[in-house]
Amino acid sequence: MAALFGARVRRLRIAAGLTQTQLGDLTHVVSTRITQIERASGAKPTLALARALDVVLGADDLLVELWPYVYREAFPDWSRKFMEYSERAVVIREYAAHVVPGLLQTNAYARAVLSVGRTLGSEEQLEERVALRMGRQERLGTPDRPELWVILDESVLMRPVGGRAVMREQLERLLGTTDEPHITVQVLPFDQGEHEVMGGSLTVLTVPDGSEVAYTEGAHHGQLVEDPDEVRYFALTYDRLRAAALPPLMSLDVIRSVMEDNHRGANVPSRSERRRLAQEQLQQSGGRQLRGGGRRVPGRRPRP
Repeated sequence: MAALFGARVRRLRIAAGLTQTQLGDLTHVVSTRITQIERASGAKPTLALARALDVVLGADDLLVELWPYVYREAFPDWSRKFMEYSERAVVIREYAAHVVPGLLQTNAYARAVLSVGRTLGSEEQLEERVALRMGRQERLGTPDRPELWVILDESVLMRPVGGRAVMREQLERLLGTTDEPHITVQVLPFDQGEHEVMGGSLTVLTVPDGSEVAYTEGAHHGQLVEDPDEVRYFALTYDRLRAAALPPLMSLDVIRSVMEDNHRGANVPSRSERRRLAQEQLQQSGGRQLRGGGRRVPGRRPRP
């Protein structure tokens, strides 16, 4: 992709009658930087430079649209492959142990998360990462949007990432999923105790042909799982987490309580209370709507 990007820049530059030095002056970089880009050597172009080149060369956003694919080449093969699966997935099931998943993060929350650690070398790199993360969310508003099911560990809600104001905005975003029938959010409370994905996160993706892949992630590493037997194990693990989590409507109540600073752990209902309330929700809904704004799948019994 870097070679394709460079070839496009060279073709547009020549068509515009510019030398590499002239293009460098117009985009505020040295001519050798333009040479590196056209030859796909050296550091990859930044998003800011891609935008500048787009404007100067009149590329009508072509270079900006190519840039994310160039940027991904800096990631390991397994990571790029997971991104490709994610973009094609028709169903995305995520368990988040530490932070709200990227598809539901606000801009400020994403910035706070991505600012942590030693992976970013400059403010410009941070802006690029945030822009990419926000860009991936756009698919949730398209006609071919995936069905998104997210289980949040209770600790995700209690950790004020970015400070109280940023966290409040993030919790409001989660509450806003009630208006999005393709998104379901559940909370896994502390009182469920130990489980199979403690210390990490899990994603199970279903692609258009019906096959599935899984992705597990810890603090400093991730693993893409494609072996069918292993994927089935992780899919079953996810189903167990989903069964242990609070029902969607109750989960939204917990999120609202946290946002209003009234949640102190004791407000999380006991297991017996959850079973009773879930049964009441089922009876009140007549089995028509059980997912806090989601759709019931015809012909299938609702999950507990």
